[in-house]
This record gives sequence, C-alpha cells and structure tokens, in this order.
Amino acid sequence: MREITYKEAIREAMIEKMREDEKVFLMGEDIGVYGGAFGVSMGMLKEFGPWRILETPMSEAAFTGVGVGAAIMGMRPIVEIMFADFLTFSADQLVNQAAKLRYMTGGQVKIPLVIRAPQGSGTGAAAQHSQNVEAWFFNIPGIKIVVPSNPYNAKGLLKSAIEDDNPVLFLEHKLLYNKKGKIPEDDYRVPLGQPHIEKEGDDITIVTTSIMTYRAIEAAKKLEEEGISVEIIDLLTIKPLNTEIIEKSVKKTHRLLVVYEGCLTGGIGGEIIAKIAESNAFLYLDAPMFRLGGKDVPIPYNKNLERAAVPQIEDIIKKVRFIVKGDWYA
Repeated sequence: MREITYKEAIREAMIEKMREDEKVFLMGEDIGVYGGAFGVSMGMLKEFGPWRILETPMSEAAFTGVGVGAAIMGMRPIVEIMFADFLTFSADQLVNQAAKLRYMTGGQVKIPLVIRAPQGSGTGAAAQHSQNVEAWFFNIPGIKIVVPSNPYNAKGLLKSAIEDDNPVLFLEHKLLYNKKGKIPEDDYRVPLGQPHIEKEGDDITIVTTSIMTYRAIEAAKKLEEEGISVEIIDLLTIKPLNTEIIEKSVKKTHRLLVVYEGCLTGGIGGEIIAKIAESNAFLYLDAPMFRLGGKDVPIPYNKNLERAAVPQIEDIIKKVRFIVKGDWYA
C-alpha cells in the first residue's frame, strides 16, 4: 500500500486507462498546460500529447456534445467540467442525448462517456461555483452518478466508470483533492452501485457520501464517548441506488439518518428514506427516519455563512443525539 492524494488517485486512474486503451482521451478547459483548475491532469499533456489531452473552448455545451458524439463513434471520452455548476450548460447534451440514445436505439448505440466535475462548498467560491448537483441528475434515467470519498475508491470507481458503456457523472468534492489515503500498488476496481460500510455500529445508521463521510466518521468518534454506537454507510454510487446494505443496517440499528451536503429539499435523502419506508426494514425502526442536508439557500461567499449553510460535524452529533434519545417532536 502507498499513500497518495485524492487528485493523484484520479490522475492515476486516467493515465493507466489511457495507457492501456487508446480510445480513452481527456477533454476540457485548461486541462493541458495548466493541468486543470485543481491540478488533477497536471503532466498528462506531456505524456499523451494534444490529440488525447484536448484543450477546449469555453463552451461546455459544445465540448460535451463532442464527447457524446465521440462515445457514439466508439471512443471512451472523459470530459472535465471545470466546476460542476457549469453542468447547466451541458444539460441538453447529457439529459436529452447521452442519457437517452442507448435506450432509443434499442441498445445499438453505446455511450461510454465519463463527465468529471468538482462540486461542493468550503473554498469561498460563492453561489455560482459551490453547489452540489447530484440531485439535478438523480431524476434522469440513463445517467449513472458516482461520488467518491477517498483516494482508494476514487481511483477504483473512475476506472469502473471509464469501462462502463453508459454515461457516468463522476462528482469530485473540491475539499477532498488534497486528502491522502492508502491505495494498492496492484490494479483494482471498485464496482459501481455497491455502497461501503465505512464503520460498523449498533445504535444508528448514517448514510452519507463524499466529504460528509469524513464528517460522519469524526462525529461518530465523539458520539462513541457518549456511548452511542454509529454505523456509517458510504454510498459511493448514488445512481444506481443500491439500498440492500442500508436495509440490512437499519434492521440492526433500528434508526436512520441520511447526511448530504446538497440542499435538503429535493435531495437524495428523501429518496433513500422513501426506499426504506417501502421496504420491510421500516418494520424494524424504533424512531422516525431523518435527513440532515444543506440549507435551502445559495452558498454564501462569507466563510462563516458558508459553513453554516451545510452540515458540519457538530450538526451531525446534535442530530444523532436527537434521534437516539427519542425527543423527536418535543
């Protein structure tokens, strides 16, 4: 095992896939000489040249469309969107083309397209550069959504995404890029659609993703000192949403909290809770199920307001105490 950062793990996944498959290429704004807005593709231009590290004009709609077309023609493009917020410009290509064409052609056309995009708050980038966008695409059939939380699963999931024959939206949290973690020397994959039990516990299940996994782990450490045992499930893939592990966990702990950074209203938490409510795991609950999401506000620029707009460690602790101690509606 060796220790590398989250962004190095993503870079390694791209480099290794490009070395083994000439159909894989990367395109996006400032990804070549500059190495990308967050340095993820640093040095790749030197190895692969301008025909496989394609610098694009500042038009997400145009180059996402090029990616869709390239995928239809048998290539395996990786399209980098500088900030996930700018996926609004790519929406028609993703929602009306990439997500639907395989179905509309009866499987004759494959769309092996990966869209990489950094999202999330915490960098002082304000309302137009700090959103969590997974809920926007959660309602669209035909797109897979991946939200890696550490270097190990970032590399393994990205390789699986590149090898998939369907469009995959690969959302990277900006605050995780410099987080370090251990990964194997050997080649490996992390399969899409398989949540991971990050920590086992007995009193409550926390389902979470991305940077919230770290915050849930820190909250769980403090809650352990109070005698509250927390089980943490990192979804890794939001779509397809596999709830089997969640159901099994809820049957054990009898309580559920879903923690996510995106806006509370219309977020992934409501769907996860609905799935559990429709399963026989619902019969095992000793408390109502709860969501802990971001405030329904644009992300502020002010650092204190920005922090207050999304769940922090202390918010998770407070919510878990509230659920476990039973004062739900007092």
